[in-house]
Amino acid sequence: MLRQYELVDLVKSYDPDADEDALNRAYVFAMKKHGAQLRASGDPYYSHPVEVAGILTKFKLDCASVIAGLLHDTVEDTDTTVEEVRQLFGDQVASLVDGLTKLAMIEQKSTYTKQAENFRKLLLAMSEDIRVLLIKLADRLHNMRTLDIYAPLAERIGMQEVKSELEELAFCELYKEAHDSIIARLNFLREQGSNLVPKIIEALKKDMEDNGVKCQVTGREKTPYSIWRKMQQKNASFEQLSDIMAFRICVDDIATCYQALGIIHSKYHMVPRRFKDYISTPKPNGYQSIHTGVIGPENTRIEVQIRTFEMHEIAEKGIAAHWAYKQGQKAEGKNFRWIRELLEILERASNPEEFLENTKLEMYNDQVFCFTPKGDLIGLPVNSTPVDFAYAVHSSVGDTCVGAKINGEIRPLRTVLQNGDQVEILTSKAQHPSTEWERFVVTGKAKAAIRRYVRSSKRDQFIVLGQEILEKMFKNEGLEFSEKGLLAVMPNFEAESINDIYAKVGEGLISGWDVMKAVYPAYKQSKLEKVVKAIKVPSFRKIKKKNAEPLKGLIPGMAMHFAGCCHPLPGDRIVGIVTTGKGVAVHRADCKALERFAGEPERWLDIAWGEGAENQSHTGRLKLMLSNEPGSLGEISNIMARNNANISNLNIVYRTVSYFEIMVDVEVKNLDHLNSIIADLKSSKAVSYVARSA
Repeated sequence: MLRQYELVDLVKSYDPDADEDALNRAYVFAMKKHGAQLRASGDPYYSHPVEVAGILTKFKLDCASVIAGLLHDTVEDTDTTVEEVRQLFGDQVASLVDGLTKLAMIEQKSTYTKQAENFRKLLLAMSEDIRVLLIKLADRLHNMRTLDIYAPLAERIGMQEVKSELEELAFCELYKEAHDSIIARLNFLREQGSNLVPKIIEALKKDMEDNGVKCQVTGREKTPYSIWRKMQQKNASFEQLSDIMAFRICVDDIATCYQALGIIHSKYHMVPRRFKDYISTPKPNGYQSIHTGVIGPENTRIEVQIRTFEMHEIAEKGIAAHWAYKQGQKAEGKNFRWIRELLEILERASNPEEFLENTKLEMYNDQVFCFTPKGDLIGLPVNSTPVDFAYAVHSSVGDTCVGAKINGEIRPLRTVLQNGDQVEILTSKAQHPSTEWERFVVTGKAKAAIRRYVRSSKRDQFIVLGQEILEKMFKNEGLEFSEKGLLAVMPNFEAESINDIYAKVGEGLISGWDVMKAVYPAYKQSKLEKVVKAIKVPSFRKIKKKNAEPLKGLIPGMAMHFAGCCHPLPGDRIVGIVTTGKGVAVHRADCKALERFAGEPERWLDIAWGEGAENQSHTGRLKLMLSNEPGSLGEISNIMARNNANISNLNIVYRTVSYFEIMVDVEVKNLDHLNSIIADLKSSKAVSYVARSA
């Protein structure tokens, strides 16, 4: 652990004007406040904030940031208040500490919800001052040394060193056997004389010197995590990977970068599809470098990165390389495009869980780069579509998108964009987001916008459902239900009208129990007993309808859909789950996905198949193992036709020389219909295995 004077000396080494007295007071304050607290490892807790402050000095952060690092847990874990921090250390430090403080006192339904709410607050704080994120990364990095969203955050601001270490530490913890196996394999190769890194470095240096290029050449084996990730992406073994070594050539200027590239490509064979020029097209986080794969010295496949020394500094330290806080300046995170996009997702999300889901979609993907007709560069996740592109340009462009021209040709909105595509979005004021778009868009911003529109369009349905739920709950408990009572509790739920409360209950954003507790604070019945009793609809046998309905127990006109995780069919026991923004999801009673809602009985609906269920087709999913012989698929098609069924989708999961595994979606009437198809398939010589799949 850093001693007090050591920490002060580190800060003064790059910022001679740092407030030494404030640093000393903050060090002592943190020691006293955390006192006898212990970490899970048994070490004194105060060692953690001291080490976090030490990490911040490596980034050469300003004095206020280092002090905030020392104090970042005091408000959360001790009796310290933000106001006390403000009085002792000033507004800047107090603002940073407040931004870092978790929402420890907020009652949440799940750990995931708590994480989502904490990240929401972190985003808002770092949008005001990006130093909040830098301190948080230092905090998370030290925790990992002694796992989730912080590695991609580090990547977004270009802090490659922090990102790599976070990933490596998390990989070692979560996949220890895989990590140890890769380490053992690398050690074995070195012992066998395969440690070629020094030899290749010398060869590359000589190549550059022979052509008059002054440079610095470094090399390394790729980290176990990056090797493992490639093995997963390529479905390859360790032995099948040929580029586990990477080398970096640093030069003085951009012109020399391209000169060095020419030298490398003229002497060594380039590996196809392994060239990327991030100098002419930088990454959104400011990263610049040339990447190329070649069959290099010693006839070894390697990756070569070429960049200037300045680019290397930015690549390793990211935003910290541009540090502007030595004079106590504040850099708003809103100046970063990716933070602005996350803030838009936050505005459109209906709850913290949806926000976190869409945020991870936004950050955990590699990117492709496309151009607008004016030549502006738009970075998007891999597999993005024109709809994603439209929302990346502007939310209003996405909402009114009707078509797209890709490289001058009109293409479907589902088209997957490729690097270098020029995309022109066609719009119409009469257009609105389509629910079908959510099936193929990949960016969190697009998904959030589409879901927001869907929620808005279904608001009337949610209002009806919410009112029904509340009326039943109050009636079953013998409590008076009145709109006058709801008017009094509207501020509790940030509602501007009674319909807002109905809509939130119907959509599942708040529970009927929450409303009842607010209206009748003295009412004390077991939540579980009460909610289960209240939410049940009348017995199906008592429901009378003139027309045959496919489902019993739903409010007429209520939005519903069959869950894709289990594909329920008439004949299956089913339950309904009120889902955020999508109405009621119908699941099989044995669906594993129902475990997620075990603690939320207020979202369960008692439903059953109606007389009209078999009047429409339903999708059943089959898993088959077929002989890899001519005519096998044709025989399957004949069996389906013989049983009056229709194949709606077919996906080959795995294929070998002797057999292949497929997933087939079949349109059927009911469970008996599907079972008869399964029986017929089992009798076929081409089918070695068949079963219903989730």
